[in-house]
Amino acid sequence: MEQIILEVNNHTAVVTINRAEALNAFNYETLLELQAKIEEIRIDPKVRAVIFIGAGGKSFSVGADLKERKNLTDEQVKRNLFKINEVFNAIDTLPQPTIAAINGFAFGGGMELALACDFRIAVKEAVMGLTETGLAIIPGAGGTQRLPRLIGQAKALELILTARRLTADESYHFGLLTRVVDRNDLLNECLGFCSQLLANGPVALQQAKFAIKNGMNTDLHTGLQIERKAYEVTLPTEDRIEALQAFAEKRKPVFKGK
Repeated sequence: MEQIILEVNNHTAVVTINRAEALNAFNYETLLELQAKIEEIRIDPKVRAVIFIGAGGKSFSVGADLKERKNLTDEQVKRNLFKINEVFNAIDTLPQPTIAAINGFAFGGGMELALACDFRIAVKEAVMGLTETGLAIIPGAGGTQRLPRLIGQAKALELILTARRLTADESYHFGLLTRVVDRNDLLNECLGFCSQLLANGPVALQQAKFAIKNGMNTDLHTGLQIERKAYEVTLPTEDRIEALQAFAEKRKPVFKGK
């Protein structure tokens, strides 16, 4: 059975963590499969947006597979830690916009996967948190770094040090979520959000994301240089010419990602 399912339709990739019986926890095999799918997506010109979701409707992902972990050697635990960091960093640096469709529990590494995405849309029943300190460890797949960058240091310290579990509404008020939706509407809401993104130039989307993510990690002067270089990438594209022609002809542009 595939532990990661990849489906691509209408320029949108849907990546499903397919371990419902384990609440979509990550064992080593799942991480390897996820890494392979991410690299497929990265170089696929047909994919312009990506949605991550968990199978079964109960859990997005509860993070590391603790049943597997209790039987691992210290070296194997370190191997898994390196791999989950490698995979989530690959997700964070995908050129396409990414959405975590949080359809249930999102704890530990599951929450860190969501943090590696650009946007997070959750069902009302979702419960989430970086709960690792309750297991006498700390978030090890980017949580201590991505969370404070998203919601600020004080709030991140509160959530990580207390191992607090948040409802979807609480998560929204903390600034973790883009939207909270009814369960039956989750995928349609995510696809609808993608359609808003896909109405714009694919190269421009990727370059805007690149400029924002890389500029945030440097000073303003350097960030402005990054922005200018990213802008220059869009200048020779066919899509930019198409946008101008469509504007002149009072029609919607048809972008090709070229």
